[in-house]
Amino acid sequence: MNTQTAPSPIADEVKELRQTIAQLTEHRESPDTSIPGLSLYSMEQPTEPSTGMYEPSICMVVQGAKQVFLGEEKIIYDESNYLLTSLHLPTTFQVYRASKEKPYLGLRLLLDLKEVAQMMAGSDLPPPREQQSHLGMSVGETTVPIINAVRRLVQLLQHEADIPIMAPIIQKEIIYRLLSSDQGMKLRQIASSGSQSNQVSKAIIWLKDHFAHPINVDELARVVGMSKSTFHQHFRAMTNYSPLQYQKQLRLQEARRLMLMEHKDAASAAFEVGYESPSQFSREYSRQFGAPPLRDISTLRQLAAS
Repeated sequence: MNTQTAPSPIADEVKELRQTIAQLTEHRESPDTSIPGLSLYSMEQPTEPSTGMYEPSICMVVQGAKQVFLGEEKIIYDESNYLLTSLHLPTTFQVYRASKEKPYLGLRLLLDLKEVAQMMAGSDLPPPREQQSHLGMSVGETTVPIINAVRRLVQLLQHEADIPIMAPIIQKEIIYRLLSSDQGMKLRQIASSGSQSNQVSKAIIWLKDHFAHPINVDELARVVGMSKSTFHQHFRAMTNYSPLQYQKQLRLQEARRLMLMEHKDAASAAFEVGYESPSQFSREYSRQFGAPPLRDISTLRQLAAS
């Protein structure tokens, strides 16, 4: 008597997507693909913690596991759930389950919040309920409809002539699936004009574009139409940072990029991102990255060369 359990539909979808990503990456990252906004990742060993900006996106893991730290919050995702990010958020992240036999395999698809808003306006989805703002990053259960649409999008990379026509259609389907999912309410809040979450997201976009300039938090709250206390409350609830802490994260991450990628010295990078005191920059950089700028950049270059 055969007692083996038949594979579930979602297990079949995960397996097929895993095979496709493995074939397309051959154990190498593919941050830029022929589909705008779609990145594929493959790693044969766990990574050191890294810092970077998570943009509005869905991230999926089909083999291995990853953890993301947003302030004091730790978020883990693997084959059973996806990561939904609805704001631009400075994070620390790490692939912690990967091996040569079972490499980490994952993907990221950027989400256009304007398209999200347009779909909400043109569908029968109910408007978001007024409720307390929540963290702009969360995990949702991976379902067959979501992973099926993502799989079909990734497989278009094997048929590139179909991408211009089919990719936009499937991307809209993915947005619809997310809006209909257990995390859909958060996405609807961000995209709904006039909601408090939407007002905070506008402030975040402004900070992202102007982080090198001094900011007046009271004025920023007024510009997005919120009182100072309400703005602070919702900003921290959605990002795990105060507005000034958020600005500091952006400055330090950009300074690190300038030194690593554009070979700027520490003082030049500090001034370019808005610091007036190189010594203050060095202290805050060391607290953030665990080493002074020169030593940290030297270590990163050695790791890249190894």
